[in-house]
Amino acid sequence: MDTNRSYHEEKDIQNTLQLRALLTTFPPFAKYYFRAVEPTTSTRTRLSYAYDIRTFFRFLQESNPVLRSRDLISWDVSVLDQIQAVDIEEYQEFLKVYDVNETLAGAPKEARFTNGEKGLKRKMSALRSFYAYYYKRQMIQTNPTLLVDMPKLHDKAIVRLDEGETASLLDYIEHGGDDLTGQAKRYYEKTKTRDLAIVTLLLGTGIRVSECVGLDIGDVDFRNDGIRIIRKGGSESIIYFGEEVERALKAWIEERKSILPVSGHEQALFYSTQKKRMGVQAVENMVKKYAREVTTTKKITPHKLRSTYGTSLYRETGDIYLVADVLGHKDVNTTKKHYAAMDDNRRRRAAGAVRLRETP
Repeated sequence: MDTNRSYHEEKDIQNTLQLRALLTTFPPFAKYYFRAVEPTTSTRTRLSYAYDIRTFFRFLQESNPVLRSRDLISWDVSVLDQIQAVDIEEYQEFLKVYDVNETLAGAPKEARFTNGEKGLKRKMSALRSFYAYYYKRQMIQTNPTLLVDMPKLHDKAIVRLDEGETASLLDYIEHGGDDLTGQAKRYYEKTKTRDLAIVTLLLGTGIRVSECVGLDIGDVDFRNDGIRIIRKGGSESIIYFGEEVERALKAWIEERKSILPVSGHEQALFYSTQKKRMGVQAVENMVKKYAREVTTTKKITPHKLRSTYGTSLYRETGDIYLVADVLGHKDVNTTKKHYAAMDDNRRRRAAGAVRLRETP
């Protein structure tokens, strides 16, 4: 890893190399699409699309006897014109659960994949985009994806911590090791300050876990009490924090000075116990570990901490546009959908706020 490159630049390089490797296994015509969407998509999005399209190609090979006998890289774009709406419907059914048997790095790999509503919709969106490119450029004559309804997403209750649970979570991270002994005690003491800083930062700013692990030490500005983050999609934003976040970050940064990181990870704000930049999965596991000690009825993840922050901010300000801006939602309707229940409660209170006649 080049120490002169940021975390996000390094991730872009990794994603680009993964995408290139994946495309070598695709039919040649597929490269036209990925080249065309490059100016308007992130490397992470293109890589996700590539995995989704590969799943579609895998389905075609398994379900079509003619295509099964042909090497994938020998397919031409006319294959897309052979697909009908009923095939797309069968693909949706296939996506609900499917097995993958392939050889990776010289070893066979078997795995079973499933998709819920969100997974189905994402994969169908990728396929629609893929078909739309070739249809618009008149390379194919049909677009069966437009004849099939998109999977419907059902609204789910937003899981968040209430005020008491938030306080309990932070208290447990800070003092929960008092009853531990031995190796567990040593590990707790080693990670306590870092973990408290991460969870306080997530709860106090609402940033995404990917934005959190991407932070460099130079992104923290105590003079203005703000952090510079790279949003999903690549845009840059400054998020401001309060006194609790400031105290937690300063405590961690002071402890961080005594750590000698692995080469290439010197700029990372948060280190793992291996002295490398912490990854998304490590933060998710850490949050779940602590949250289990606070609540057994809620599955708390870093995203739920983000929802907790959004709820608190909206409750205090009543400004949905401010919440959308701070959370980095491109469309305020996304924010409104998440906090509609709170709006409803406010409207109910308004119903009894005005008296038309004095009660005798």
